[in-house]
Amino acid sequence: MMSRGTTTVVRSVTGLMSPRLFSAVSGNGSVIGAMRTSAGVIGSEKAVATWWIKSYQVIGARNASTMTLEEKEHRKEDETAGGSGATAGGQKGKEVVSYWGVQQSKVMKEDGSEWKWNCFKPWETYQADLSIDLNKHHVPKTFLDKFAYWTVKSLRLPTDIFFQRRYGCRAMMLETVAAVPGMVGGMLLHCKSLRRFEHSGGWIKALLEEAENERMHLMTFMEVAKPRWYERALVFTVQGIFFNAYFLAYLSSPKLAHRITGYLEEEAIHSYTEFLKELDKGNIENVKAPAIAIDYWRLPADSTLRDVVLVVRADEAHHRDVNHFASDVHYQGLELKDSPAPIGYH
Repeated sequence: MMSRGTTTVVRSVTGLMSPRLFSAVSGNGSVIGAMRTSAGVIGSEKAVATWWIKSYQVIGARNASTMTLEEKEHRKEDETAGGSGATAGGQKGKEVVSYWGVQQSKVMKEDGSEWKWNCFKPWETYQADLSIDLNKHHVPKTFLDKFAYWTVKSLRLPTDIFFQRRYGCRAMMLETVAAVPGMVGGMLLHCKSLRRFEHSGGWIKALLEEAENERMHLMTFMEVAKPRWYERALVFTVQGIFFNAYFLAYLSSPKLAHRITGYLEEEAIHSYTEFLKELDKGNIENVKAPAIAIDYWRLPADSTLRDVVLVVRADEAHHRDVNHFASDVHYQGLELKDSPAPIGYH
């Protein structure tokens, strides 16, 4: 006669089985018999679960959950030895074996070669529009506009003193700041959309797209200018201050926050223009463009650093337009959701 504990185990197992599976098990031998251990003990939960999953691998990848640590290690060693492990096919790093059965997709380029970037995919690349007007400027008229304008101008002075004509490092530091406003604005609009149960007009996507684009600028210039230890420390300090300051500014006045970003982008255009002048004078070596930049902006294979600076400057000009436009929307007494966002404008 089975104990209450044994009955409970059988119920839990049969609850996981379909009726057809359970009848098949019963036909090959009773479940109770299969649960017997070598010591004659009936109904250990561990024994039942292990027996059932090993005998009937209905759930597929979930049988990995019952493996002991030793079994998992042996399995990993066997896979490595069999050519499907860490270094199979010349791949760098280790392949992740997912308990959830998540497959890592293999993406190919148009020429048939394998895509090597994990940080972005081919459908996220584009060709920059270099025809955009770089000289457009929003003349500050209101008090908030003037406050935003002179705030940005005051930030330029210490930057000029610190970096002087080291435009590679300057660009790298600039992008660590420029990638913050889009993320903060997108995050706050996301929370607002959730609270109000309403759409954002596409502005969440547009601002996060801007933040990602600025971050890719940073990933590119990391290949050109290697930051020193004190420059990395400066990024921590500046980001900590700027993120919180911009967060509070956006909460208090989105039109002020977007205007500040618009003027920051105008300064970025100026900085990259000076960068180009130094490249043309030969003061900065016009090295080969980083591979990540060639793939991200779909540049020709023989592109140089100058070509990269041109497309980055064009991106900044597009971000300038988007943020000044967002500020104008607020100045007209509207919310961003009332005007369709320029998604993909850069």
